[in-house]
Amino acid sequence: MNDFKISGIYNLRPRYSETDQMGVVYYGNYATYFEIGRVELLRSLGMSYAEMEKTGTMLPVVHMTIDFKKGATYDQEVYLETKITALPTRKISFYHTLRDEEGAILVSGYVVLVFVDTQTFKPKYCPEQLKELLLKASLGQ
Repeated sequence: MNDFKISGIYNLRPRYSETDQMGVVYYGNYATYFEIGRVELLRSLGMSYAEMEKTGTMLPVVHMTIDFKKGATYDQEVYLETKITALPTRKISFYHTLRDEEGAILVSGYVVLVFVDTQTFKPKYCPEQLKELLLKASLGQ
């Protein structure tokens, strides 16, 4: 499915506690921003992480890459775009791009999560309900 694409954009303002001594967002906080993007994208489709866990699925991160171009600063309005570009199987991949007000890329990243059974901790396939929501959303965009 080359036409598969789902995305969402979320605006953020880094808090003072998220910055380092130079007034720039501490590098480790971008992983948290990416998580916000993933959680909110799935929630906007009609499936929360909490709901997945209640129905027997967890999503641990198994791979992450982050490219830093320019750090975001305290109280700067930034925009996080989160995309899914392929229908998940046993894993789901998210692409994240954090931009400033002018649209310049500050930070980008790629995160892979694996669907895992909450009881056995063994990999499993994407829940059918989530797969259906993703397919429906991809047809609407």
